[in-house]
Amino acid sequence: MHKMIQWKWFPGAGRGQARSWWMESKGEFQRRRVSEMYMNSAYLNNSRVDFMDKSRPLIVCCCGTYHLFTRPKLPTYRPRGRLDFQLLYIASGKAHFYFGDGGEDMVVTAGHVVVYRPKEPQRYVYYGNDQTEVYWVHFTGSDVKNILRSYGIADNMCVIRTGTSLEYTKIFKQMIQEMQRCQPDYQELLALLLQQIFIAIHRQITRTDSGKSDYLDAEMELAIQYFNDNYHTEISIEGYASSRGMSVSWFIRNFKKYAGITPMQYIVSARMANAQVLLETTNCTVTEIASIVGYDNPLYFSRQFRKQKGVSPSDYRKSCLSL
Repeated sequence: MHKMIQWKWFPGAGRGQARSWWMESKGEFQRRRVSEMYMNSAYLNNSRVDFMDKSRPLIVCCCGTYHLFTRPKLPTYRPRGRLDFQLLYIASGKAHFYFGDGGEDMVVTAGHVVVYRPKEPQRYVYYGNDQTEVYWVHFTGSDVKNILRSYGIADNMCVIRTGTSLEYTKIFKQMIQEMQRCQPDYQELLALLLQQIFIAIHRQITRTDSGKSDYLDAEMELAIQYFNDNYHTEISIEGYASSRGMSVSWFIRNFKKYAGITPMQYIVSARMANAQVLLETTNCTVTEIASIVGYDNPLYFSRQFRKQKGVSPSDYRKSCLSL
């Protein structure tokens, strides 16, 4: 139990001093509370009552997060389940789930999601010793089953490996904020954010099915990020591969498997895409645009642009102006 903090007025103390003491005490009180558990949640129409709604294909009912620190445990038991669907993402630590009639304890570690369907019994426990951090969302709609199936989440899947990623937590935090602020069109945005989570899960399922490794995926993502950040500079594929401890042939082969094109083709594609935007939205000359996207020779840039887009940079700009 936490002690109640009361306003205390010291004889001879000014209001500023008294307020300062109270704020310090309040801060200590908040620190003690945070040290037990952190939570943040939001509910559609501020209602905690679960519901089924088929007025739209996908509707987010509520979402939130729990992070246990010193709180001994946080159990959930819904023997009749809920009317909506639920997805839980274990961001760190682990959680204990009890599935089926036998109710055997299944430890679900960080980097997994758990999916519950309507009216499915729910029983799970978070323990402080495990430092469990979980993000969750409840959702309903007229086409949820087909939407889940389209993203590779079959009807019999209840625990899915996703890998740990800040992208998941980022999306969940945005969902919580959107539901709390209720700005125009927030319900549509919530559905789109939830679909982003489904897409991320589907990509992981696809990678797992094809036997790709986490190491390989991480290396290729780093390469893509590096190329996106530096496409306008002179990039040495050999130099990049060497800096990551990879042979050039191994890097090029695996990058093509991951991205569908070679590293140099990816860089050229990024240059042309950005040149296209500059031709559409600025008055820069072709020579200036060539330099901006990484070409010292404007004639070579024009040849590359024509090869990629089928027209010269000047003709492309003219076609945009005529629209």
